[in-house]
Amino acid sequence: MRYLLIAWAAPLGLFWGWYFLSLNDMNFGYIMLTRQMHDFVFQIYGQILGIDPATIPPLVAKACVFDTFFIAALYAFRRRRQIRSWWRARRARSIANAMVEQMEWPGREGGPYARVALPPYAGGSTRRPSA
Repeated sequence: MRYLLIAWAAPLGLFWGWYFLSLNDMNFGYIMLTRQMHDFVFQIYGQILGIDPATIPPLVAKACVFDTFFIAALYAFRRRRQIRSWWRARRARSIANAMVEQMEWPGREGGPYARVALPPYAGGSTRRPSA
């Protein structure tokens, strides 16, 4: 999974880095980062695809957002058991805190330890916390 994330993030970082540097003509002496090269590249892509070159960056951005959600869904599917246990523990803590709030008297100060903090293994996890 780590390699999939790297193979997804590296091209996106390179492309968007090049895009914004060349869009703003921050070339640092490299021809590839000039605004002329930026316009030339998108003009060629526009001619190849048969569309206006100005519509290509929003299309690429939409594709990147779709890919990001797809990769996030894959990652969540792989980690679904851990996410489920985290969600159940979080929900149990919120229910316990709501019960404590119902039991508190209106004029009484509860202090810093009034809320219930369940240990991480209370939700059914077999892993004990390390000391």
